[in-house]
Amino acid sequence: MKGDALDPKGLITEAYRIEGITVSECRSIFLDWALSVPVDVDTGALIGTLLARFEPEAPEHPMTGVLREGLDKMTTPRRRGGYRARDRG
Repeated sequence: MKGDALDPKGLITEAYRIEGITVSECRSIFLDWALSVPVDVDTGALIGTLLARFEPEAPEHPMTGVLREGLDKMTTPRRRGGYRARDRG
């Protein structure tokens, strides 16, 4: 199945069509989708647009939850540990 600019392989769209899909399966599909996003593209913006497209019709769908998690992780800064956290100056 061909998709569009947001979902070129149609992975996310197809996930919403699968009856009884699990969170684990949605995470796997999301990872495949995320790995296909070009490096120079704002992944957070794409996820936000996907949510705007699918969430109103399927707020409780497992993929909606996975997309929300993905968006949250894109916008939540993470503390780096180890040598990266130490001052190199």
